[in-house]
Amino acid sequence: MQPKLVFLGTGGDAIVVGGQIRSSGGIILQVEDNQFHIDPGPGALARARDYGVNLRNNVAVLVSHNHLNHCNDINAVISAMTLNGLDKKGVLITNKSAFNGTPEMEPILTKYHRGLIERNIILEPGQRVGINEIEIRATHAQHTDPSTIGFKFMTPQFALGYSSDTGYISELVEDYKEVDIMVLNVVYPREMKDKYMLSIDDAIRLLPEIRPKLAILTHFGIKLQEMDFLNEVRKVQKETKIQTIAAKDGMSINPVSYSVSLRQKTLNLF
Repeated sequence: MQPKLVFLGTGGDAIVVGGQIRSSGGIILQVEDNQFHIDPGPGALARARDYGVNLRNNVAVLVSHNHLNHCNDINAVISAMTLNGLDKKGVLITNKSAFNGTPEMEPILTKYHRGLIERNIILEPGQRVGINEIEIRATHAQHTDPSTIGFKFMTPQFALGYSSDTGYISELVEDYKEVDIMVLNVVYPREMKDKYMLSIDDAIRLLPEIRPKLAILTHFGIKLQEMDFLNEVRKVQKETKIQTIAAKDGMSINPVSYSVSLRQKTLNLF
């Protein structure tokens, strides 16, 4: 299949997701005949249908943390990709809380649906796993779910980072060095501060340190939704000198177009 990055949703906070002002089905990465489904929130199955994504092609589902807008549809997606276990296959990659829950919150993932997957893997920041030709690294995050992780995909053709939900922390710079594309979950406009979520100001601070070829902002909250957020995104590009776009529901890009150079290594970690 042609390399493709598809946004099944771009909604961020409870107001935007709760009202489905923007969809919340997660992100699909297709590369090297592999399909990865990242953070399947509410509406993942319906949005996949709407945007021409066949969830039977998933080789892995990745969940960054145990919040509803990131994994509400995890069980439904696993059922769809495995025909409810008739075709037991694939890998589930999660943080600790999405798999085991916490004292305050049960995992949304059920024990039954864990059993429909060929292999379950829990990652912490700094750990990595290989699936066919793709290496996936768990990255740091600072969020209300303390075990939240982001993901960095190292493919033979490009490198892609996904911040998940996080505030600005210095570890992000080291984690996402050399990515060609950086997907940032940016909930707030400028001058709004939150140590657990990124704002436009945080993106302006972070991107020149990472220096991707392309930055994609997504996961917008209601404050950004209600203002001229496209103008906010233009400010990011103007101040960082890095090509920056705002994701739209159903948006699809070819990530190879933004690769600095094709990587020739083959990984055999899984």
